[in-house]
Amino acid sequence: MLTMLPKFNVLTPEQVNQVHEQSMRILSEVGVVFEYQPALDVLQAKGQRVEGQRVYFRRQFVEEQVAKAPAEFTLHARNPENNLVVGGDNIIYMPGYGAPFIHEADGTKRSSFLDDFDNFVKLAHMSPAMHMTGGNAAEPTEIPDEIRHLKMVYSSIIHSDKCFMGSASGYDKASDSIEMAALLFGGREVIKEKPALICLVNSVTPLKYDDRMLGALFAYAEAGQAVVIASLVMAGSTGPATMAGSLALQNAEVLAGITLAQSINPGTPVVYGSTSAITDMQTGSLSIGNPEGALFTSASAQMARCYRVPSRGGGGLSDAKIVDAQAGYESMMTLMAASTTGINFVLHTAGILQYFMAMSYEKFIIDSEIAGMVLRYLKGIEFTEDKFAFDVIAKVGPGGHFLTQKHTKQNHAKELRRTQLSDRLSYDGWAKEGLDTNKRAERKWKTMLDEYQAPALDSQISQALNDFMKKKTAEYLQS
Repeated sequence: MLTMLPKFNVLTPEQVNQVHEQSMRILSEVGVVFEYQPALDVLQAKGQRVEGQRVYFRRQFVEEQVAKAPAEFTLHARNPENNLVVGGDNIIYMPGYGAPFIHEADGTKRSSFLDDFDNFVKLAHMSPAMHMTGGNAAEPTEIPDEIRHLKMVYSSIIHSDKCFMGSASGYDKASDSIEMAALLFGGREVIKEKPALICLVNSVTPLKYDDRMLGALFAYAEAGQAVVIASLVMAGSTGPATMAGSLALQNAEVLAGITLAQSINPGTPVVYGSTSAITDMQTGSLSIGNPEGALFTSASAQMARCYRVPSRGGGGLSDAKIVDAQAGYESMMTLMAASTTGINFVLHTAGILQYFMAMSYEKFIIDSEIAGMVLRYLKGIEFTEDKFAFDVIAKVGPGGHFLTQKHTKQNHAKELRRTQLSDRLSYDGWAKEGLDTNKRAERKWKTMLDEYQAPALDSQISQALNDFMKKKTAEYLQS
């Protein structure tokens, strides 16, 4: 967590208002489909016009509900030193989310497994640039879908004491995640007072929410847990090819979700989320590592500030298939854009390749290095009498050097970030091994996993979690 530099804006105040006005028109004249009867019942009871599964929102109602969302909130970790304030000037980095494949260092591709999920939780736990471990860093494809969420939440709890995300795969699985968090923190009333869990609810663009996501939204809102409400508009396919139109569409979807969350439980902590990107018109595929996607992210930070809620955007995003120069320049551009324009909750900061389809261990390490560089950049320059260093400048005088000065020893580690991966050796020093960045990253993640030590967990809590998992596993697999 850190205080960011003053943010720069990509939209004028008038353009922010234009996006809002267009979104209000979409919500009132076109409407949004909610494929979940409890959602329709809640919104109809609140006086919104419901026709079939489509809801037409009144402008005043939307604005009133969105205003009920907190501007910031604290997400609690089992180690209080890792608590996170979501919103304000804070920024939170975490690994990629939802990838079903692993791309290896040699360029081959395979399915991801539970061991991979465990490994990324451990790496995020150890990485100083990752503030939380995320929610689904690698899909454990060998685990039956019915119990996959139990395994992932359990792994997140035992392998790290940082904050983590829960399941958004329907009401029941979301409730299981909440129950496991309650076992960890001492009960549902405890976490209702001090939110400990956050989930990712996505719309189905254009203008729909499915029953799975809405069930999760209900479970988290009822329990007072946090929800990222996000839209992924693919400009040119699921949204207009024009960026202004896609931004208005995204904004309408996110506002509809926030309005529902506040209608269920006023004050529910929410995060305004954007994953919007473009359709590559040559291939028809989603593209996430591009300037248009960075603009969507930056504009979303501004829209969230307009509504006084925290924001979520993508971080180290790339369309590359291997860890190459493309992966590097796309990831740096998208993370820099998110970080310098005020995004608070940066999903996919580390590890993502091929437009969310794959995780890479090597890219996780490289992205962590990028994240560390960006975090240092955001800290800016400290201006104090000691930092101006007049006395030592005068002592050294013309033609001297500062290497042996006490002032240098006292300050270099605070001012000058030490690289975790980048090579700064002489050519001869580098040539002794001749490793490129990919090879150094491969060596580093393997070393980190060798040195990993699990944080201690109370044995009674561990037993309660295991008992709960055993009971739920039997229920799901027998049904």
